[in-house]
Amino acid sequence: MLTVSARSAGSRRALVHDWSVPLPDALVGKPVKLRDIIDVIVRAEVEAFRKRQRERRLFRVLTAREIEEQAERGKVAPGGSEVPEQKVDEDEAVRTALEAFQDGLYLVIVDGEQITDLDTPVPVRPDSRIMFVRLVLLAGG
Repeated sequence: MLTVSARSAGSRRALVHDWSVPLPDALVGKPVKLRDIIDVIVRAEVEAFRKRQRERRLFRVLTAREIEEQAERGKVAPGGSEVPEQKVDEDEAVRTALEAFQDGLYLVIVDGEQITDLDTPVPVRPDSRIMFVRLVLLAGG
């Protein structure tokens, strides 16, 4: 499992809680291009998004703990919502993420080392950590 975190430059708080993404066995322990790592993560996140959409359509009973946790985040949602399904094209999402990296909108740090090129081979271990750092554009710059 690859541990993923997301930060914003200049902020101490994480954008979201760290999460894990399973890597295909063929990628573990070998140098893998950064573009392939981003591809795996984006596709995993698109699938997680689709799963959350399906779950939101189901009405479910929440435990006291779930109610408390959701209340702390500011919204308690038992599901059953009639929100229209959003279609996401995985290939387009990957292209967008790669283009954003090339445009300098975020940095990637793997196991404490910044990776600056999509074709850089990155040795990935089962306990590797990858951090995406969103850069904040300054006005007038």
